Amino acid sequence: MLRSLRVVALALAAACTLLSGCGVTGEAKSAGSTPAVSAPERVWTGKTPPEPLGPPNSAGRPTPLRSMPRVPSGDIHEIAPLTIARAAAEPMSGDDETAKSIKACRALGQKACAVQAPHYRDLNGDGKDELLLAIETSGSWISLWAFTVKDGVITQILGVSERSRSVELAGRDVIVWEPVDTGGYDLRRVFSWDERLQALNERVTEYVESGSAPKK
Repeated sequence: MLRSLRVVALALAAACTLLSGCGVTGEAKSAGSTPAVSAPERVWTGKTPPEPLGPPNSAGRPTPLRSMPRVPSGDIHEIAPLTIARAAAEPMSGDDETAKSIKACRALGQKACAVQAPHYRDLNGDGKDELLLAIETSGSWISLWAFTVKDGVITQILGVSERSRSVELAGRDVIVWEPVDTGGYDLRRVFSWDERLQALNERVTEYVESGSAPKK
């Protein structure tokens, strides 16, 4: 009789092991089937893309500043940036806000001066620096000007007014970031040297999701 009970107990233990339904404390138990792994599925972006953009604007022609002294060396560092800015503003209307801002500036670096610190960079690949100036006006608007020395004459090669968040120099490119009314996006404009026009031309105009643009 005792032997029969032992046989029955062993049989029950074996059945529990096979069915995983009679676990003892400390023993592993089956967790059931595992869901298949899949890539995340985007169900809502929270952003409405802006209206499609047209082609980039074409730059104006280079403008020699004939009132400036000649620079035979081709080194634009020889002329003070504020002197160049004032010469470029001469043909502008006296009511023009950029012209008034330049006229009111007494020295770069002063708080009241709207002409920001100059930046020098070889923008046309000739091995010599060009001058890039930003003149702040009302709100977040700036006038962005660039100058080179062509055949000894100071020449303006960029003159745009933008509602800018920030401006970058990347290699020989000038990149302007602008806020747009559509939430979640910024407008990125890239100006590059155009050999045919002999000026900086708007090469790229595109919307970029906010967060990619540098903060001012």
